[in-house]
Amino acid sequence: MAYTKSPRPYKHEYQKQKERDEKKERAERQRARRSYDKKGINRKGKDISHNKALAKGGSNKDGTRLESPAKNRARNGQKDKKKKT
Repeated sequence: MAYTKSPRPYKHEYQKQKERDEKKERAERQRARRSYDKKGINRKGKDISHNKALAKGGSNKDGTRLESPAKNRARNGQKDKKKKT
């Protein structure tokens, strides 16, 4: 969502993020990406997929793999929902 007429409400976004307790999962995703970069693995155009989804209580210890974004997001139920006409 672009904010063209008003400034972006960073404080509000941060509060919402804290309410949803997203920081832990985001940090876990960043650690996984950094570990792939450290190993020198090219991950361009790919997602790092967790073997057990973070939303379902998984972690990096459960394992990660490189996967196409379409497969990863479809498996995790994040596909865009089609509008009903």
